[in-house]
Amino acid sequence: MHARNSAPLGAGFRTLWTASAISTIGDGITLAAGPMLVASLTRDPVPVAIAVFCQQAPWLLFGLISGVYVDRVDRRRLIVAVNLARAAALAALAAAAASNAVNLLLIYAVFFTLGTADTLADNAGGALIPAIVAKDRLAEANARLSLTFNIGNQFLAKPLGAWLFALAVGAPFATDALTFAVAAALIATLRPIQATAKPAVAAVRTRLRTDVTTGARWLAHHRVLLTLSLSMGIGNIAFCAAFAVFVLYVRGRLGVTGLGYGVLLTTFAIGGTLGTVSVRHLKQRVRASTLLRVGLFIEAFTHAALAATTHVWIAACVLVLFGIHTMVWGSVASTLYQQRVPDELRGRVGSVRLLLDLGGAAIGTLAGGLIAQSVGLTTPFWIAAAVMLVVAVCAWKPLGPARIQ
Repeated sequence: MHARNSAPLGAGFRTLWTASAISTIGDGITLAAGPMLVASLTRDPVPVAIAVFCQQAPWLLFGLISGVYVDRVDRRRLIVAVNLARAAALAALAAAAASNAVNLLLIYAVFFTLGTADTLADNAGGALIPAIVAKDRLAEANARLSLTFNIGNQFLAKPLGAWLFALAVGAPFATDALTFAVAAALIATLRPIQATAKPAVAAVRTRLRTDVTTGARWLAHHRVLLTLSLSMGIGNIAFCAAFAVFVLYVRGRLGVTGLGYGVLLTTFAIGGTLGTVSVRHLKQRVRASTLLRVGLFIEAFTHAALAATTHVWIAACVLVLFGIHTMVWGSVASTLYQQRVPDELRGRVGSVRLLLDLGGAAIGTLAGGLIAQSVGLTTPFWIAAAVMLVVAVCAWKPLGPARIQ
């Protein structure tokens, strides 16, 4: 058993990992430079919020439909096509920015395109992993991808995006376009160790509504995965409701501004890094059900602690703990989905999961701002703590059978 666990993840995973690392850095660059581009055109907070929502809205509009096509077509080719589309959209934005022809409508259109592409690529990428990684190595593969995201997107890309924007307005978006083009070329060379679509299934063209509901019905009858999906969805509503006003909370509650705010954000990334490097050892020593159950209580504690404290060092320690939890919990949850969902349903079931997850984020973001505006900055954190405590208690028994094979 030890020899098998120490075996390499394989050339296919290395290719996927490299492509993910490159595009993750590009994503982070645009994540940093996009708001700066909007702010260079207007100081009104509403257009800035609309730009963010344009990238989130496709999950509410197309999330379930995208899952159908992830199961109907070759997932590798789908990711290649989507990455090329993202590269083209970003190249257009870079050219417009470089020639001083950019406007809000173009930014909204590009961000909406990127969000729509995400509904396909994120789902297809998660469904593709079990085709190139052995079942008993999935947790390690997911942890490595999470670590890459944490380092590339959180540590490296954001300051790089700001620096590129200062250097030339179109430079961040041209760089991101290049990363997607390179990622597409790498994914095109993948040769999965098992088929990613069953020919008999792919040949059958049922009604779109039937395909959409098939994934939802399958998930509804799988108690552990349904509990995970609902917990993640409700957790994201609570989290985004609280953290939608985090920059104002840090300034008004903790008295931190400027560089201190940026340093505080990195504590979350530090925790995420610690979580991703430790998940394999935790998985071998602690039951998946225990990691999931304890994680939900950690979320409740995080929100309550942030609501109660006025000391920045306490907040920093809490965020490190929360960062560890999110990466461990996410890796365990992803592995359970990949091991238990049949290959021919991974796209449709994954789309339901992502709809609850990212749709919850959009709802929470809107709700958090309204709550904070009406009743104070700490109220969203107290509400989030109460909600997650209820979720943790309700999910305790259903998560009991959770086991990683």
